[in-house]
Amino acid sequence: MADTADVLVIGGGPAALCIASELHQRGVVVEGIAPNPVDAPWPNTYGIWADELKMVGLEQLLEHRWSDTVSYFGEGGIKAQDQSHGHGIDYGLFDRSALQRYWLERAEGVVWHQDTAERVEAGAATTTVTSASGVTLQARLVIDASGSRTPHIRRPDQGPVAGQAAYGVVGRFSKPPIEAGRFVLMDYRCDHLSEEQRSEPPTFLYAMDLGEGVFFVEETSLALAPGVPYDVLKQRLQQRLDQRAVEITEVIHEEFCLFPMNLPLPDRSQPLLAFGGAASMVHPASGYMVGALLRRGPDLAQALAEVLANPALGSEALARRGWQALWPIELVLRHQLYQFGLSRLMGFNEALLRTHFATFFSLPREEWFGFLTNTLPLPRLMGVMLRLFALSPWELRRGLVLGASPRKKPRW
Repeated sequence: MADTADVLVIGGGPAALCIASELHQRGVVVEGIAPNPVDAPWPNTYGIWADELKMVGLEQLLEHRWSDTVSYFGEGGIKAQDQSHGHGIDYGLFDRSALQRYWLERAEGVVWHQDTAERVEAGAATTTVTSASGVTLQARLVIDASGSRTPHIRRPDQGPVAGQAAYGVVGRFSKPPIEAGRFVLMDYRCDHLSEEQRSEPPTFLYAMDLGEGVFFVEETSLALAPGVPYDVLKQRLQQRLDQRAVEITEVIHEEFCLFPMNLPLPDRSQPLLAFGGAASMVHPASGYMVGALLRRGPDLAQALAEVLANPALGSEALARRGWQALWPIELVLRHQLYQFGLSRLMGFNEALLRTHFATFFSLPREEWFGFLTNTLPLPRLMGVMLRLFALSPWELRRGLVLGASPRKKPRW
């Protein structure tokens, strides 16, 4: 590049477009580098509680919205049809192209290089990125928003990283796999599983009616290290459908997801900044991130725009200020609390996990919503966790304090 950009963003997914657009809106000279065109369709679906979008005034970005939102935590069978837990809050699915277009329009004027960042070297004043094609790009600050698997961001090794794995199908079925017009956040009923399968790490159904006879059904593992294999998830989804005499008549789209739930926070002294999955922004308790991008992107961009106005600051100083804005001590402590809770849940068997979620969703709506969206201040978050502990039956309390008894190694 002829001139050094203020910021170079690595990546072309939601996190990259979000931070590039927010910086551009604040007059920052931004460039990007991504291996694929930034307007290429995104393969995965993104869900969000509608109230979370309402906070940032972007409810128009929803393609689907459900008011009938439920979960099932019962044993299964006919009786369990009457044991759904209503959440009393709308859930939505993003219109992916509208979300992508929203950020691209706000980033109009940003130069995107279609290439792969292979080497990143921070100097005193600028950081140099060398691409796979041999092109050299420079910027006062580089932000890695290329995802959790990035090789460029340093983070401590805290043992195996747990992944949330999911296999899903968008399609048509011989009869509705869930009730018409309904969204199912978690269906932990297990009447379709063998006794041996019930002793293995549990999975749940995440499903929704997309209208016009099309449904999305997805078998999901909350978190496990290593993640549950796709063939296991696919088999369990098929067993679940078979138990209810539902056949898939048309597959419109298959979805495969695997992302880290307890990725350690990056080394926040490094001269390279991160955003999105690369910055460990996936919620350790829920696996969601897009809401966090929409809330935290503007604040980070504003903090960076202010320090970039000082031409004397180089990459290290700019990155330090960026890390402080992205991960203040309040958010670090909340993240640690969530990771502690996840470490307990990962050891729960299916019965204990069902009990936990039934208890969790009995909390007042603003409390479980704030917990799942990471919008509760630290003192309130701690209060909610204490209330959950107080409401829990003895076996669940024991598991939350001591961890669950070791389960046998799954056959997969």
